[in-house]
Amino acid sequence: MQLPASPRPWAALLLLAGLASTALAANSDLILRNGKIVTVDAKFSVQSAVAIRDGHVVMLGSDAAVLAAERGPKTVVTDLHGATVLPGLFDSHVHPLGAGLSEFRGKLPVFDTYDTIRSYIRAQAAKTPKGQWIIVPRTFPTRLNELRMPTRELLDEARDHPVMFDASYVVIVNSLGLKISGITRDTPNPPMGEIVHDRNGEPNGIIKNAQQLLKGLKEDEGFALDEKRRALEEMLRRYVEAGLTSIGDGAVYAEEIGLYRDLKAAHRLPLRVTLTARYDAGRPLEDLRKDIQALPYKTNDGDDWLRFGAFKVNVDGGMTIGTAFQRQPYGEFGAQLYGKTNPDDRGQLFETAEKLLEIFRVARDKGWTLSAHCQGGGAIDNFLGALDSLNKTKPIAPTRSHLIHASFQNPHAIAEMKRLGVLADVQPAWLYFDTPGLQKTMGAEAMKYFFPLRSYIDAGIIVAGGSDHMIGHDKNSAVNPYNPFQGMWNAVTRVNIRGEVVHPEQRVTREEALRMYTIWAAYRHFAEKTRGSLEPGKLADLVVIDRDYLKCPVDEIRQIEPMQVMIEGRTVYTRPARK
Repeated sequence: MQLPASPRPWAALLLLAGLASTALAANSDLILRNGKIVTVDAKFSVQSAVAIRDGHVVMLGSDAAVLAAERGPKTVVTDLHGATVLPGLFDSHVHPLGAGLSEFRGKLPVFDTYDTIRSYIRAQAAKTPKGQWIIVPRTFPTRLNELRMPTRELLDEARDHPVMFDASYVVIVNSLGLKISGITRDTPNPPMGEIVHDRNGEPNGIIKNAQQLLKGLKEDEGFALDEKRRALEEMLRRYVEAGLTSIGDGAVYAEEIGLYRDLKAAHRLPLRVTLTARYDAGRPLEDLRKDIQALPYKTNDGDDWLRFGAFKVNVDGGMTIGTAFQRQPYGEFGAQLYGKTNPDDRGQLFETAEKLLEIFRVARDKGWTLSAHCQGGGAIDNFLGALDSLNKTKPIAPTRSHLIHASFQNPHAIAEMKRLGVLADVQPAWLYFDTPGLQKTMGAEAMKYFFPLRSYIDAGIIVAGGSDHMIGHDKNSAVNPYNPFQGMWNAVTRVNIRGEVVHPEQRVTREEALRMYTIWAAYRHFAEKTRGSLEPGKLADLVVIDRDYLKCPVDEIRQIEPMQVMIEGRTVYTRPARK
């Protein structure tokens, strides 16, 4: 572009001097060259070099073009030696505080058989004073080789200790646990809960959505606030080592919010966090209304390091324990897998449709994105029904409200999601771990729409990938592994733990799987303008990996390891050299 002529020669000289100064200032801080930089932009372009200045991407292109335009006397130039670079990865759904605390005082075994449960109980009994509770940390019958829900007999491995097996919305207790809690054959079921009985009418130890009946349990094993803060920070650093630069905490209360704010204020927050505010929908509606209206924050309050995301309630239980509220009964195998006694049991719906609608109305009017834990098809229908009612007065789509899990879908619900502009928060690793038992329970037609990723994408629904990581520190062996490359591999192959391909017609491409953990997840977090792809103007969050994600053999995708992780162009993790 030609500059207009100036009537004053000295003014022209000053202008030229200013332009020269600006050009010098434009030199980048860092250039990564000789790589395969997968931008995940609209064209899914791949470049060989990226220039970074002041924590942002300023240019991508060929080595020659980027070096010519952006290299200055102080620019650091790094040769990638052909390595692949991806945008910083997202996990849209984790529970880092609970996960961090789970092994804060010692490593846990992988609970995959009855024998591992028995061994753990014996080991804990040897060092626990008689009469004190032993807790078997969370796992699910769908993850046990036996594919059978434990009962009190298994937990009676310890006779002098009450024992509780934590299966999330369901717990199992041994005979002593039942006794000291005063639970007998005559104890009535609590509201929205169930005490399961054996054929003789005695409690068999399975207690659904009624853990409040147990007496003498400690809430958090006595962790001090400083210990919780350290456990949270250390867990967040493990996420960074896995290649994650952004996460969504799937359920926070006042304590977690305080811990995150402490870390941020001390400049010790290792990665970017979006907080999902969880509320107990079982409380009286008027109390919930007052609490929601009084909240001093709402969706998108905060910044790119720490912000509030969605408002969340739980509509039903879990498909791994048979309390997800389904459109159909769990069937004959449900008696073995979940300990069900009623052949017509469809699971548990925690709240009425009318109450759910009113809770969401208050939260929407406060300025929240709406979300809900919905695993069964019946729960999904209730959630979409509430959003449909709200949509009649004000469009839901701009809020980016989303279903969390939504494990069992059908074509009608998918069409409703598209019509309303509802997003999907999915956990592909469940395809790997849980489908052997679920196929026996739910049948082939229902399993066709178990995490139907292809159907979502073909319908134009934004899909954000995540793990629901909750127990354990290791990215591959934790309860719900948080290795993002495991999730991508699951989405691409749909291979389960027994080597079976679960409805291959629902597989997605590598590019789509990567978008689930980058730009689509960023969209779900209202962050697509600053994160999720490598484009000029966006934050320089990226991960250098040890092989070519786009070209390596498909089974190697889950073996990919991050070699270097950058946030705002600063290296925050480098993989140690192998000894």
